[in-house]
Amino acid sequence: MFLIFIHIIILYAFYQIGNWIQFIFNLLIPGSVIGMILLFLLLATNVIKVKWIEAGAAMMNKHLTLFFIPVTVGIMNYFDLFKGRGIILVLITIISTIIVMISSGLISQWLATRKEAKQHE
Repeated sequence: MFLIFIHIIILYAFYQIGNWIQFIFNLLIPGSVIGMILLFLLLATNVIKVKWIEAGAAMMNKHLTLFFIPVTVGIMNYFDLFKGRGIILVLITIISTIIVMISSGLISQWLATRKEAKQHE
């Protein structure tokens, strides 16, 4: 349990570093995305080992649905903004979901065939 706590602290540190970079340089990209990109780059270059964050990330993924509750409640504060535009928002949600599903599938297939090609070499 303590190990998971340390892993989550490391992930949270990347989130805060990303927010700091966004604030200092006044960037339009959210700090959470900057932190995620930084974490990805450090993982890809093996500066940070996956095992340093693996258990904490797995625990957070397991309870991911709980993280959407504040967003849903926050949307209720802006109900007037969404009133009268329900069908448009539903269409946007459906179309964007289909685009994400198709692009994720294509990228997964491309990565799988690339991995198979490397194994056969």
